[in-house]
Amino acid sequence: MAKEHDYTCRIDWTGNRGDGTRTYRGYDRTWDVVTPGKPTIHCSNDPLLGGDPTLPNPEDLFLASLSSCHMLWYLHLASSAKIVVHRYTDDPLGVGEVHADGSGQFLRATLRPAIVVAEGTDIPQAEAIHHEVHRYCFIARSVNFPVTYSPTFEIAVG
Repeated sequence: MAKEHDYTCRIDWTGNRGDGTRTYRGYDRTWDVVTPGKPTIHCSNDPLLGGDPTLPNPEDLFLASLSSCHMLWYLHLASSAKIVVHRYTDDPLGVGEVHADGSGQFLRATLRPAIVVAEGTDIPQAEAIHHEVHRYCFIARSVNFPVTYSPTFEIAVG
């Protein structure tokens, strides 16, 4: 039987320069993500849309969520398969498009994890786990675009 989980946060717009949204260029595209008991994340819009390039934007956070969820399930499934992972990093690539009217969407994402595994690891088995993760990851199961995987593996020395 399925069990529901609630996730909450507060999005607090911080970009009011004093006149609110009176003019299109008169406010900042900044906000904070506040989750009870956790550090605040200061965010901005994509720089192409007038945002601060030094702050995460929704697309950054979305791609990071997809990659993080995949990583956590990969580690879980690897552990269950007795595959010892010593290090996992990912440099995911999300490809989006923006339409003439300003709307947009992600077209696809490629997760590109670099994984260091213990000596003697069955690399084909370690790679196959990536294709099982989508059955479990909340984020991957919720997107409407293809997510592919291009992992690399390295054997830990010593």
